[in-house]
Amino acid sequence: MASQTSEDAVRLAEESGDIYSKAMAYTVRGTSFYGKGYLDESIGHLLKGIEFCERINLALWNSVAQSFIAEIYYEIGEYQNSKNHYEKAAEQSEDFRSWMYCNKIGVAKAKVMMGEKDIDLDLFYSFVATEKIKFIDAWMPRYLIEILLNIDDRHLSKAEVWIKKTIKAHKINGMKWHLGGVYALNADFFRRKGDQSKAKKNLSKTIEIFRQCGADGWVVKYEKELAEL
Repeated sequence: MASQTSEDAVRLAEESGDIYSKAMAYTVRGTSFYGKGYLDESIGHLLKGIEFCERINLALWNSVAQSFIAEIYYEIGEYQNSKNHYEKAAEQSEDFRSWMYCNKIGVAKAKVMMGEKDIDLDLFYSFVATEKIKFIDAWMPRYLIEILLNIDDRHLSKAEVWIKKTIKAHKINGMKWHLGGVYALNADFFRRKGDQSKAKKNLSKTIEIFRQCGADGWVVKYEKELAEL
């Protein structure tokens, strides 16, 4: 439904010629493609959204588009580009501190994937513990879990604690798409622990949830991972 509605939004914005409408429409069109798991289509629309946002200094929408581009680069393993876009997202959201903090954690997770270890985990724990906005509270714990899984083997037990807390919270809050993503992280956790059976079980849950959401691209991705196990 988001994909269909955002397609209408882009069409209407183009018909109107209104740059403000174009800035928002292309951004939400890009995020809807990301939600579906169509990353190439997503990044093209997000870049158009950024172009229009920058022309009219629409900072928060620019930040949203920058953050989702950062997510795409992280997903495909281009961590320096991911870091750069998370930094731009944080810079553009200084007036919305919760979203700024979320993107600062994003910067840290990209740094960890580039081998950096000097990460202030206590600060990020405090960000996640105090966040009350459901949309942002869906992203922050995921970023934190990714940091804990990848920074070193000594933080795996902490990652497990946050995975369990986050699964419970997403079920309560009805954040279904995000729930699928956390089950994928749980599968990664069990892979690292050498428990292939539980890894497969969590990947199966991930696939089931993304299929229910209509996130076809993510279904394909995780079906491949499951087959490789």
